[in-house]
Amino acid sequence: MPPKKRNSQTQSKEVKSAESVSPDKKEGPELSFKKHRDKDAEFVTLCKSLHVTDLVCDRAWALWKTVQESMDEIADSQKRVWGACLFVSGTEVDVACFTLTQVLKAVRLNVKQFVSLVRKLDVNLDTISTKVNSALTRLEKKYDVSLALYQRFEKTCKNIFALASDDQQRETMRRCWTMFLLAKGRALQMEDDLVISFQLLLCTLELFIKRCPPDLLQPLYKSAISKVQSPPTRTSRRSQSKAKPRPLEPEVDLPLLKTLCKDNECNVEEVRNVYQTSFSAFLDSLDLSRSPDFPQAKDLNQQYDEHYLKSRDIDGRLFFDGDETVLAPKVEISQVERTPKKNLSDEDALIPPQTPVRAAMTSIQQLRGDLTSSGDQPSTNLATYFKNCTVDPTQDVLKRLETLGQAFSRRFGEAVGPHCVVLGWQRFKLGVRLYYKIMEAMLKSEEKRLSVQNFSKLLNDSTFHTSLLACALEVVMATYGESSFKTGGYNHSGAGDPVETDLCFPWILDVVELPAFDFYKVIESFIKAEPTLSKDIVKHLETCENLIMERIAWRTDSPLFELLKQEHGGGAADQVETPASFSQPLQHNHTAADLYLSPMRPGLRVLPPESPPTPGSQASSQPSAQPAGQTPRLPKSNSLSLFYKKLYRLAYTRLQILCSYLLSSHPELEPIIWTLFQHTLQHEHELMRDRHLDQLMMSAMYAICKVKSVDLRFKTIVTAYKNMPNTNQETFKHVLITEGKYDSIIIFYNVVFMQKLKTNILQYASTRPPPLSPIPQIPQSPYKFPNSPLRVPGSNNVYISPLKSSRMSPGIMTPRSRMLVSIGESFGLSNRFQKINQMVNSGERSFKRALDLGSAPKPLKRLRFDVDGQDEADGSKSGGDSTLIQKLAEMSSTRSRMQEQKMKEDAESKKE
Repeated sequence: MPPKKRNSQTQSKEVKSAESVSPDKKEGPELSFKKHRDKDAEFVTLCKSLHVTDLVCDRAWALWKTVQESMDEIADSQKRVWGACLFVSGTEVDVACFTLTQVLKAVRLNVKQFVSLVRKLDVNLDTISTKVNSALTRLEKKYDVSLALYQRFEKTCKNIFALASDDQQRETMRRCWTMFLLAKGRALQMEDDLVISFQLLLCTLELFIKRCPPDLLQPLYKSAISKVQSPPTRTSRRSQSKAKPRPLEPEVDLPLLKTLCKDNECNVEEVRNVYQTSFSAFLDSLDLSRSPDFPQAKDLNQQYDEHYLKSRDIDGRLFFDGDETVLAPKVEISQVERTPKKNLSDEDALIPPQTPVRAAMTSIQQLRGDLTSSGDQPSTNLATYFKNCTVDPTQDVLKRLETLGQAFSRRFGEAVGPHCVVLGWQRFKLGVRLYYKIMEAMLKSEEKRLSVQNFSKLLNDSTFHTSLLACALEVVMATYGESSFKTGGYNHSGAGDPVETDLCFPWILDVVELPAFDFYKVIESFIKAEPTLSKDIVKHLETCENLIMERIAWRTDSPLFELLKQEHGGGAADQVETPASFSQPLQHNHTAADLYLSPMRPGLRVLPPESPPTPGSQASSQPSAQPAGQTPRLPKSNSLSLFYKKLYRLAYTRLQILCSYLLSSHPELEPIIWTLFQHTLQHEHELMRDRHLDQLMMSAMYAICKVKSVDLRFKTIVTAYKNMPNTNQETFKHVLITEGKYDSIIIFYNVVFMQKLKTNILQYASTRPPPLSPIPQIPQSPYKFPNSPLRVPGSNNVYISPLKSSRMSPGIMTPRSRMLVSIGESFGLSNRFQKINQMVNSGERSFKRALDLGSAPKPLKRLRFDVDGQDEADGSKSGGDSTLIQKLAEMSSTRSRMQEQKMKEDAESKKE
């Protein structure tokens, strides 16, 4: 079959090109059996088939020997482990000997199996370097994106192409997919960007549909293209000379693009911008923008070969061929396709599968829908707040946005692709809209809390504005999937690659030049001010906050160290957070205004005069009362105090997880380890400088186990640590020892941690150990999800959730209706709602009967209602004419009257 022929030709090209591009060709591309007679003959044969250099061969064999000695048993065959060793060695020395696809074919493994095998080789702390691990992470993410895109490509093509001529259709699809792979490789430096890659795929499909014969198209797309231009096949030879000057513009067929975007739930303007920038530049590079014909398959394959061999990556064309090296396990595919289904009846429409592409498009659509009413300029209300300030901040705000917008779009283009600066501006404008929206919500909340309208000090604080904007941009980036935590918060490109290709947090902080400690101050207020944030975004921001507390805020240039110095040495409170408060819930009244305006230096910076504190805020911003006769302490920093409260709770949560893995048989050690851990954070915070919270946690665990004679090795601790959520192996492989020198966690413990805390550690082995630190009270999450159902006041059985935006597409909601009712069964017919009304009526009568019997009413089944309107808690008639809503209001009012009547009767009986 033709696909097999192309594969064999491509494979031979791969090997030939791989030989020619090998940077070590001078060293001798042909391996000699005599030179490597100390190695297994089959291993040398595998090396020769992959055209590896002597250097890679020697390093891979040495790695194999290390793995062989360290692992008790090797589950996979020798040849597969050899392939993994060759990949590791080639990546380490950055020698382009072979592609990943060639290795996969040689050892007969798919991508997921191979990645898993390579990670299993890390039996010691130094077996797999952070460079190899970063390469594996990028490879895995790129593969996941390619798989998701190809699955969507197949489904979309079924809607586009007719089944008239299967061979011709398959050939057209093959050329389209190859051209997309080439466009993605050339236009994007970040080939694992799902959203922009998908938009490029739609651009490629648009080009092929325009140039496709009409008999190959489905009616929907045939009609869409015929409105703008005639298909190329209808152009006669006589008119070719006349038509030559006409196709000067590589203009996008807008009606066709709209049809494609509507069919794929994608924003038309964004795809159009991708077409006019990145895709048009790609077409120009191939001289295809003015040609009415299909690109030649031979030319596409040849150019893609060059890109694929240069990247030493996966041959993306194999997805089209169904090759075993790129196929995901069946279980994984079913999980991608599976959509949670409730008790849907036969008449209900099926819910589209929640694939990665659909999930991304839905999130973007929801964000854009929520910001439809927000503009690129301050709203009337926000402008009024600006004018009410003693110093109007309007001009400073606009200048700051202009400066940061240019910096953001430029850095975005540098990271994503050379023609993506326009896309960066698009992302920035969405962030500005969200920034204005959140700022207005925050100011309204502060006005209600403080009964003032002059926020001059806050609104003229540059750090506050930069932090709020950075948070809004991070939300936009996370919505578009461009900021994630695959690397555990560590950003580094491959060795020798000066170009950043990672937009993961804290990338945004580097762009706007904002210290992480200042960014943390706005996160909680941001979440509380925006009730439409999805659970995924709330969790993303919570993870950002955790990363800041774990590592990023402890960088040398962080203002955190200056605050700690002032707190401990400037006459302020001795402790940033007393252990006695650990057992109390994490509750506070601090807002972003309190945190940004809290004293930076003891006694020098206080709340602005136009913002008098309320009783709640006064208690939180003033120092605790001092005993009589003692010198009063200067006020503490609200931001530092709250930071340490959250830090302690995060630290104990992490320790609790690790102890559950390793010390379940020694539960008495957990509070002792926590005491040492907490003491280190409180009194030896310099140990956190340019280090990670978990490094101190693992060191404290090892120290206590050692003095308590519990056999626990660092290797065991690290192995368990790798199974914890949100971890990265760089945490234990790349620890700061002295200035500019890094080593493993073991060296850090021996040279730094033990030397600093030796006296304290040995106290735990004595008969009179130090008192134990209280255990912090750990909430499930410091944030409430705004979209979660809330109980109606005065009712135990009625729950409501926020009104869904009417701008949202009905297809996003489940089921496809703007009124969502869920009581454990599905709805499709109107008589179902009549049954609810009957139940409500009978429920009201049961309340009356319960009142007569003098017993408390039995709560009905828990309900949840999402409706287009707001329930009236006072029993008044709602705007809608739904019987159900009216009855619910009556029920709530009836129950309130019952409770009041009963309280009066009890009071009168006591008097008598």
